[in-house]
Amino acid sequence: MEQQLLDVAWLDAREVITLAELARICALSPAELDELVDDGVLVPLEHARQERLFSAECVMPLRTASKLRQDFDLDLFTVGLLLGYLNRIEALERQVRTLKAHMPD
Repeated sequence: MEQQLLDVAWLDAREVITLAELARICALSPAELDELVDDGVLVPLEHARQERLFSAECVMPLRTASKLRQDFDLDLFTVGLLLGYLNRIEALERQVRTLKAHMPD
């Protein structure tokens, strides 16, 4: 029986990751990530360096969209749509948690 090795790292949403790291983590090619950036779905932090940098908070939605792409054989355009919806859902969930925190018991 073959053992599967897992690459595990704790990501803080405030961390910065490179395009190459994001591609490896999310199982997408750098060219695919560049296309998502060109489409405006994935926004890098800064363009000043040779390689684009991203906030680590984009990792989980992008990994989820990439996994759905593999599971359902989706094209990259659909991955972009999914990523937009996943980000919107996360923002709405944060709003709900904030509102609940301010409600009296």
